[in-house]
Amino acid sequence: MNSGAQNQDQFVIIMAGGRGERFWPLSREKTPKQLLTLLGKRSFLQQAVDRVLPLVPLKNIFIITNQAQAAAVRQQLPKLPKDNVVAEPMGRDTCAAVALGAALVGARSASGVMAVLPADHVIPEEKKFQQVLADAFDVAAHGRVIVTIGIKPTEPATGYGYIRTGAVLPPPAGGVPYATTFFKAEQFVEKPNHETAVGYLSSGQYRWNAGMFVWSVATVMEGLQSHQPEMCEACQRWLKVAAQPAKLARTLAKEYPDIKKISIDFALMEKAGNVVCADGAFAWDDLGAWPALARHLQPDAAGSCAVGQLIQVDAARNIVFDARKKRTPITLVGLTDTIVVQTDDAVLIAPKNEAQKIKELVKKLGADKKLKRLV
Repeated sequence: MNSGAQNQDQFVIIMAGGRGERFWPLSREKTPKQLLTLLGKRSFLQQAVDRVLPLVPLKNIFIITNQAQAAAVRQQLPKLPKDNVVAEPMGRDTCAAVALGAALVGARSASGVMAVLPADHVIPEEKKFQQVLADAFDVAAHGRVIVTIGIKPTEPATGYGYIRTGAVLPPPAGGVPYATTFFKAEQFVEKPNHETAVGYLSSGQYRWNAGMFVWSVATVMEGLQSHQPEMCEACQRWLKVAAQPAKLARTLAKEYPDIKKISIDFALMEKAGNVVCADGAFAWDDLGAWPALARHLQPDAAGSCAVGQLIQVDAARNIVFDARKKRTPITLVGLTDTIVVQTDDAVLIAPKNEAQKIKELVKKLGADKKLKRLV
């Protein structure tokens, strides 16, 4: 793997504006999932930055977040230049964030190549990830292609979008073959039902869409020009002021309310004909809700996973999380397949198979004036 630390044209945009509602009550609007320390001693955002530092200098890492979280992001990343944390005035989905990222990178380097990565994923096999990312940077730098990193499925998951892969791309002419396999991306497909997902898994042709992209500024601008011309025009306006943080903030505040709200998948990836898929053959988890935490914790003899002090009788396969780790024992009797989360101001108790409804609960709390503080 080539070290990218000396490559001043390589940049990383980390998307860190999500609310992570399905991890309530630990996750709140000002401290969402990416700012939490659920596994290990570093938050997901800190781990995301640590993972790319062997490839990209710190000054070339940008965090795109929102105004409610910007201060906490800067606090967690004290060595990152303050102006590299950019707050969107409001959420406009991922296409706007990508356009903003392209403007930030383009203002630094006309030949810049940027990786767009989520802030809240779990990637235990860092070396394998870094190899794939290094190869993807190289492919994106030498060809007018959009690279997406597709994760090799390990189960027929219905919670992810998929990428159908086509022919394997040949190695660069006269160059050293990549350690990573690259495919032509034939199709992006939405979250399937279980039967369809089983077919995807057994075919070997599909990869999970993890929302990780690598492209040159020129290539993404061309893609936006072809498929989202208004977004491209906005990107070009932002590019002119991107080197002046105060001016950029004023421009975004003025323009963002009218920006189209659309994901980069719908806006560009599903339309573009120049997408290649890097084979993400490394352990990965997007940790979408509390039940996923059990995949990364050691279960006890009854199959329960606990962060904190758990005492149980006739209870099994529960997930228990105490925000203070060992504040007071949490005791369970006769309870199975349940989530129990304790924070200073709230307690959550929910069946594991109803975890997706926590978003509805957060919405209900937000609508109550007396309880809105818990969101």
